Formats: sequence, C-alpha cells, structure tokens
Amino acid sequence: MAETGRTKPEGEKITRTIAVGTIARVEGEGSLRVTVQDGEIRDVELRIFEPPRFFEAFLQGRHYDEVSDIVARICGICPVAYQMSAVHALERIFGLRIDGPLRDLRRLIYCGEWIESHALHIFMLQAPDFLGYESGIAMAKDHAAVVTRGLRIKKAGNAIMTLLGGRSVHPVSVKVGGFSRVPLRSELVGLRDELLWARDAAGETVRWVAGFKYPEFTPDYTCVALRHSDEYPFNEGRIVAGTGLDIPVDEFERHFSEHQVAYSNALHCTLQGAPYLVGPLARVNLNHNRLPPAVRQVLADTGLSLPLRNPFYGIVARSVEMLYALEESLRLIDRYEPPPAPSLPVTVRAGIGMACTEAPRGILYHRYRVDGDGVIREAKIVPPTSQNQGRIEQDLRLFLPRVLDGSNEEASLACERVIRCYDPCISCATHFLKLEINRDV
Repeated sequence: MAETGRTKPEGEKITRTIAVGTIARVEGEGSLRVTVQDGEIRDVELRIFEPPRFFEAFLQGRHYDEVSDIVARICGICPVAYQMSAVHALERIFGLRIDGPLRDLRRLIYCGEWIESHALHIFMLQAPDFLGYESGIAMAKDHAAVVTRGLRIKKAGNAIMTLLGGRSVHPVSVKVGGFSRVPLRSELVGLRDELLWARDAAGETVRWVAGFKYPEFTPDYTCVALRHSDEYPFNEGRIVAGTGLDIPVDEFERHFSEHQVAYSNALHCTLQGAPYLVGPLARVNLNHNRLPPAVRQVLADTGLSLPLRNPFYGIVARSVEMLYALEESLRLIDRYEPPPAPSLPVTVRAGIGMACTEAPRGILYHRYRVDGDGVIREAKIVPPTSQNQGRIEQDLRLFLPRVLDGSNEEASLACERVIRCYDPCISCATHFLKLEINRDV
C-alpha cells in the first residue's frame, strides 16, 4: 500500500491517494477507485481489467455438441453452471425435456459444484476477514481443525463432480440430452458415508459463521433469483425479484440489460436500469420456504430474521446452501436407479433457445441461435459477476463513509471485505484487485 501527499499551499486542494496493489481473495484483475471530496464519497468505480475472453465469439460457427466443453473453460470453480445453462438452452431449441434419473443427476452434479465452491469461499476466502487473518493459510496456523474441515467438505463436492463429470475441473461428460456416461448405483452409494460426514460438518459451519461479529449494515436490495414450484432452484424455474417481477426465462432480455461503463472491460447488467443482487443471499431470501425442514431449522436456530439485508451475512447464506446441497445430494443418491441410456437422442433443428440456472454466485443466463445444421450462429452469456457489479459499487458508496475518518489501511480493508461478500469468482489462478482512494482535502 502506498500513500502520497504534500503540504497544502494557500488556497489549493490536495488530493490524497490510497493505493492497494494486491487485494487477495477476489477473482479478476482490476482496481477500485474512490473519490472523496470534502469528506463525502463523490465517485466509486469498480474497474475490472480481465483480459478479453471472447467466449461468445468462440462459440459462433461451432457445432452444438462442442458448446458444453467450451463453456466449461470459462471458470474452473463453476464450470457445471456454464454447462447446464448451455445444454438447457440448446435442448429448448431441439424440443428435449430431461426428467427422471437424468434430471436427478444434473441436480446432483450441481450440488457437487455448490458444495466445493461454497466451501472454498467460506473457509479460505471470507472467514479470514471475520477472524482477523490476511489469508486462509495464515488462519490455518491457529484454526487448523476448522480449515481441515472446510477442505474435507470441499473434497466431498469435488468427488461428486469427478464421478458424474469425469473430473472435478472442467467436467467432460455433460452433453445435450444428458451425459456421455452415467454412474452405477454402487458408485454413487460409495460417496454416501463421506457426504453424511460433510452434512453434519456443514451444519456446524452454519452455527460457526452465525457467531461471527457482523457490522451493522442493511442496504435496500432488489434480490433476483430463480424460483421453482417445489424445489430449491438449480436448473429450472422462473426469474423472480423482490420487486414482484415474475417472468419466464425467455423474457430475461426484456427486463435485464447490459451496458458498458467507460472505466471497466466488464459489462454491467441492470434490472430496468437499476442494480440488483444475485447469489446465495438473494436465493435464501426468495426461496427459503423451498428449503427442507431440517435446513430451515438450522437457519432458524441462528436467530437471524429473514430477509437477510446485510451483505456480510452472505457467508451465512452460503453455509445454509452448502448444507442444503449436501442434504439434496443424499436424497438424490438414495433414490437413484440408472436410466436406460445415458442420454436422449437429439433431433437438430434451427431456432433460438434461452436458459438460466443458478451458479454458486447467482443466476447465469445463456441464449443461442442455431441453424438447421446444428451450428451456433449467435451466443449471449450473462454471468453473475457482471450482474452484481453495480450492486457492489452501491454497497461501497454506502459503507465507506463510516470508515473514512480512520486510517488508509482501515478504509482499504473495508473495501476488500465488502467486495468479498459477493465472492467474485475465482477461475484458474489467483488474481488481485488494486484499490485507489482519491481524497480532495
């Protein structure tokens, strides 16, 4: 961290800049620039400098059966989400409906992804903020049992992804119509003992994080998530919002729009022109009555009142969802009988298809236009991170005034902690966020 300043000449304003070159435990390369004039926040710019990735362009001209493998490379932590949104959109074009054991397996592999992703964030990325450590590694020196528990839970999620997807990073078995291979019942049952342990450990985790000391901070959120008639959402449902919005997925682009901001390479997505919240906090607020009774009871035991308005409670919501994913995994395994075939036959036809699924960090929208030969002619992908960027900036505007009277270090750490509430996605390597605060004194 660097601080620059000089003596103020008569009648001249001095700009004070705080620069943090390496804020760890967030995904993407970028910077946060905050401008303060006369003690007031004038501007907040979350600048994302992720290298251009061009995945939508890569997909154009490729055959539909290549899509699931290509989009899995978008993220090493949540590849299943990209695969599921893609195959659901393409199946809508081809008139396929997946049900029975194949549908269960898709929910199960999604459970695996939620388990491993949520465990990583809870134990290694955000818990250090509450316990006063600079990293999960540093925290492990004093809390080895806690970190070991988190890594073991994560490993249980990875085991599901490996069995169903062929590997835990960038799975290869997901395809339009189903899977390239489905497991034997004995293979799934072999995961059961470790999942039972992980379920109990996840319950302990909810109680553990609920005991953290949280800052008093309750912004007015517009929560957005999928809602299914009788399930906690993974692959299917209508898009709902706390404003009363309730639409089918194919109306997404009538209400949500992306736009470019001058200071960031990442698009911002808004709901009718305003920022909104996606992810665990939004899902729990909008779908808590879809959680099974045992999970609802654990949440009730925390004493927290719904809806949860404090972004720092996102770690509680993630813990609840991790517990749910383990409960759901066990339920799906217990009733599993292998399907007659690993996939349904595909009849290619031209058309446009949209789908939205719930990635660990929020809704993930895909739209494809396919020609009569099954070739992708147009692709659109709206990831959760772009949907949360505007909301992050609003939270920073609201939260920073309470720490600006403190030191540069305190203001910088506050920015880091607010941003990490949203679990900006980690792909395949560690990235950093640079922070600058300009103060006109």
